[in-house]
Amino acid sequence: MQRIHIPSLEAIDDAARQFVELMADETVYAFYGEMGAGKTTFINAICRALGVNDDPTASPTFAIVNEYRSDTTAELIYHFDLYRLDNYEQALEIGADDYFFSGALCLLEWPEKIEEILPADTVSVKINLLDDGSREILIARPGDDD
Repeated sequence: MQRIHIPSLEAIDDAARQFVELMADETVYAFYGEMGAGKTTFINAICRALGVNDDPTASPTFAIVNEYRSDTTAELIYHFDLYRLDNYEQALEIGADDYFFSGALCLLEWPEKIEEILPADTVSVKINLLDDGSREILIARPGDDD
């Protein structure tokens, strides 16, 4: 398991660059954290670190999924907000599995709603809000020992 500490909002872009450096061949990243933990804010910072200059990259709450393209690599990035889904069948109806196996980067908020259909190599990213207001990012790949 890998850890990144974000002491304040001012440090989020540095943390996102660290996160990007830790990314490997996996394309599906599942972001867990309570409401207000900073999932959307951190994913937006990751998108910036990957060269997305859309302003603003927002939570796709109403669209379920937003599509971005990196201005530096031209790669597609899909940002999912699954909060409004009731079950994984609804995710299948919008073609989530097609996105997951497209080879494009998929960043998912509220993945617990659809865990039954997540690919086996999904990377788990837990965002913890600490007592001092900082955040701790825990990155676990399948097969990692805790």
